[in-house]
Amino acid sequence: MHARTAHPIRRSAALFRTLALTGALASALASAAMAADTIRIGSPLALTGALAAEGGKQKLAYDLWLERVNAAGGIQVGGKKMLVELVTYDYQTDGKRAGQLAEKLITDDKVDFLTAPFGSGHTKITAAVAERYGVPIVAVASSEPVHDQGFKYLFGTLAPSSGLIDGMLTLFKQTKPDLKSIAILGRDDVFPKIMASLMAKGAEKAGLKVAYNELYPVGAMDHATAITSMKSAAPDWIYVTGYTADLILVTKQMNDLGVKAPIVTMITGPAYKEYADTLGPLAENVTSASWWHYSAIYEGDDVFGSTKAFYDAVVKASGQEPDYVHASSAAALIVLQKAIEKAGTLDREAVRKALSEIDIKTFYGPIKFRADGLNDNRDLPIIQIQGGKPVVLAPAAIASAKMKLN
Repeated sequence: MHARTAHPIRRSAALFRTLALTGALASALASAAMAADTIRIGSPLALTGALAAEGGKQKLAYDLWLERVNAAGGIQVGGKKMLVELVTYDYQTDGKRAGQLAEKLITDDKVDFLTAPFGSGHTKITAAVAERYGVPIVAVASSEPVHDQGFKYLFGTLAPSSGLIDGMLTLFKQTKPDLKSIAILGRDDVFPKIMASLMAKGAEKAGLKVAYNELYPVGAMDHATAITSMKSAAPDWIYVTGYTADLILVTKQMNDLGVKAPIVTMITGPAYKEYADTLGPLAENVTSASWWHYSAIYEGDDVFGSTKAFYDAVVKASGQEPDYVHASSAAALIVLQKAIEKAGTLDREAVRKALSEIDIKTFYGPIKFRADGLNDNRDLPIIQIQGGKPVVLAPAAIASAKMKLN
């Protein structure tokens, strides 16, 4: 019997399959080797939907940090430096989707750590997923009801929301000693609702009469009834909470209905450039509070090195001045980097422990976490729109203007 000779075409096809398999295997091995030398951080971001502006600021801050850390060779992990890869998805400002994508990032994309979406409500959802899998997650959320869930793996770069209330009550009573009453209108959503509740309690404790105190539903497109009721109450201080689009609408409708007060506060509208740019003269003298302002000059041991360097980087990249969303988002990755370096490993439990013990100075200011994971930093800026731009009224160390009454 003669051995059969393979047909040339079949022989070529077999060779091609062998080469293809060999190439695929080599590629897979190379990818695996690259992955082994890469730190993967997962980030669900609201790049579309109601929180797209905030999500875009998070992404810009992340990209600026990533560019600098990888240009320096990556993060020092024990005896070697490892490059960083950010794995991001647009969760479309949908809380349920945010939770699903957080799980996908952990189970499918095999990320080592997570950052949370902007805002307390969506942070709470993704933090619950991270907790279930034992993955450290660093957030931009300040609400105690998010951080009082007993989560061991959640850390946030914002200081507690109550710090915003205390500073405003102190300054506003000093500026207007005859301040007697306040009207409160809050969005029925995690952070805005908490800020409304905290103000109601704080105002009563400070001796103010709460002349009006109501919540409006998420997605409300008309506030005329509430505004008319506030007008009837004739308060010395009108205080409204919500997200930027809500606050712009409320401010416009207050003007349309002729509603005024010596003090008007929008939490946290004036902290965003979009608020003053959209409203123009209607934003004048509106007050707010923030977790960070670029006029507070800090030096830090991080990839930016100083507040000014971070300011310059954001302006160069976007043409806009940074606000607390940019800064606290960049700080989230800085603190994660420092914890990895301190732990000397990517072991999640070791990094969680390092996060709980962190005490650092950054371009953003000091970061040291309380037992509940909130940043224990209470020296928060109070701001007011003057001349079309936010100016800092307090604390005294960084104040650039005196408060004006309407």
